Amino acid sequence: MIPLLGIGLLIAVAYFSLTWAISVRVKNYGFLDVAWSYGVAILAPLYALNSPGAAWHKWPIVIVGMMWSLRLGTYIFIRVVRHHPVEDVRYETLRKRWPGTGMFYLFFQMQAVLVAIFSLPFLIVSFNTAAQLSALEITGLALAILSLGGEALADWQIKQFKADPANRGKVCQAGLWRNSRHPNYFFESLIWWAFFLVALGSLHGWVTILCPLLMLYFLWKVTGIPLTEEHAVRSKGDAYREYQRTTSAFVPWFRKSSKP
Repeated sequence: MIPLLGIGLLIAVAYFSLTWAISVRVKNYGFLDVAWSYGVAILAPLYALNSPGAAWHKWPIVIVGMMWSLRLGTYIFIRVVRHHPVEDVRYETLRKRWPGTGMFYLFFQMQAVLVAIFSLPFLIVSFNTAAQLSALEITGLALAILSLGGEALADWQIKQFKADPANRGKVCQAGLWRNSRHPNYFFESLIWWAFFLVALGSLHGWVTILCPLLMLYFLWKVTGIPLTEEHAVRSKGDAYREYQRTTSAFVPWFRKSSKP
């Protein structure tokens, strides 16, 4: 298992080095998000093809992981290309902190390590020789599929809202966005708790607790909610502050009453 993980890490390092070079060339670091999202779709089948686990056990799990990866990666790719050469505000902020390209290369390589970590559930289940999925694994897969649907719905709703010129400068409060300021992030987090449940059905699966915990940390403290809301307050002002006051930041929940 460890040698295969090492091969996966080397592939990720080369993959993100190429992505960094392309991003520097086109002057848009937003392609990092695309590369990160596609990472599981690259490594998960590699692990499944080169491991001794039972095919009927590992491939359903790997396929769900690839579905998540390909859907999110394609969604972000379309968004980045549509806005190019305008760069995501998060990377505009990082450019101010990190002049030049050297720190960004290290940042890209950190993503390579993270992709290797987030591919662990699929590596571990690929070595499970059980012929059938356990009840815990089936529960995890069901939760992953439901969460994938929720994230896709949230992304579609915000895309439809932004596509209407009449909504320019307004705060999206349609559908799932009415009860959570970041329903897409909530379902993204839930997906990784689901993959953790799936991995618990295999030997050493407990180590994959790193995945949902790291995802929560990044969403809450790093490039998720903090930078997104900082930009939203700057661009939408009091309207977004009121949205913050009345609407749950993460878990979909009942709204607080609006100011009279």
